[in-house]
Amino acid sequence: MSAIRKDYIRPIDFKRGLVDMSHGSGGRAMAQLIDELFLAAFDNVWLREMNDQARVPAPAGRLVVATDSHVVSPLFFPGGDIGCLSVHGTVNDVAMAGARPLYLTSGFILEEGFPLADLKRIVESMAKAAMEAGVPIVTGDTKVVEKGKGDGVFINTTGVGVVADGVEVSGDRARPGDAILVSGTMGDHGVAIMSLRENLTFETTIASDTQALHRLVAAMVEAVPAIHCLRDPTRGGLATTLNEIARQSGCGMRLEESAIPVRAEVAAACEFLGLDPLYVANEGKLVAICAREDADRLLAVMRAHPQGRDAAIVGEVVEDAHHFVQMRTGFGGSRMVDWLAGEQLPRIC
Repeated sequence: MSAIRKDYIRPIDFKRGLVDMSHGSGGRAMAQLIDELFLAAFDNVWLREMNDQARVPAPAGRLVVATDSHVVSPLFFPGGDIGCLSVHGTVNDVAMAGARPLYLTSGFILEEGFPLADLKRIVESMAKAAMEAGVPIVTGDTKVVEKGKGDGVFINTTGVGVVADGVEVSGDRARPGDAILVSGTMGDHGVAIMSLRENLTFETTIASDTQALHRLVAAMVEAVPAIHCLRDPTRGGLATTLNEIARQSGCGMRLEESAIPVRAEVAAACEFLGLDPLYVANEGKLVAICAREDADRLLAVMRAHPQGRDAAIVGEVVEDAHHFVQMRTGFGGSRMVDWLAGEQLPRIC
């Protein structure tokens, strides 16, 4: 970004205007878009310097960096939109290291012809989410592609945070005997998205669970600094997340179906669509793995926090040379909870 002059012929028409190629040209139109939209919404001391990078204070401790690209369809859904999702998703990725998120960057890929009113709505949603999380967007970038070569808007966000010495949270630290906990109901985000999909539209009261979880994580780490693993079960849901951790840690997982919290509406929607809620995406829930002797204390802390009211212990880590994830069903049998070859439905987050 670079400093610009306030000598435009007229303000941008955010009600009726459309993104055009000049908004990514590096010229006056792009500078005006940055000034009237992005800087106005994301305003902070670092962004206000209008450089192509941000100079921020170096924190004490170890740095954590995460990046994520957001391509959700539709862009607006019950409980959120691609804007707040892009903030929450990256804040949560940083937090899953037991870290405190500090800064965000944002990159926009805009399609020619995209309504400026929708872009403004998305940017303002991002700004609100960043402000509520207390994590400023300190630098960014905008590019425009020709009509037909994008899908409205894609957003990349990168987050930087700091983790205290002595906190060692990683997917390779699960050990046999550990307890597996989740912070709440599974599948809410994915069902909210699917309820609006073309050819899949159905009525539901479920809204996306998208939210920033770093304050919940901070409370958990304060109570149980020796948490072994944290992960947000986004694409692929709980099932894929546990398979990833099992492979990283060289262990197996055993779940109790009756212990996994799933809203009745989500279960009904998944049954209607022929989907398994364990594979449906979440954007405001986490998985925690800790030593069994710490599990009850950790569960109590999670349930005491507004974002963990429905937390539950859902299984345990076991010895397994094959690194299988299995589940004891409600009928008393057992089934594999294996990787899927791909997503049940694309572009969930």
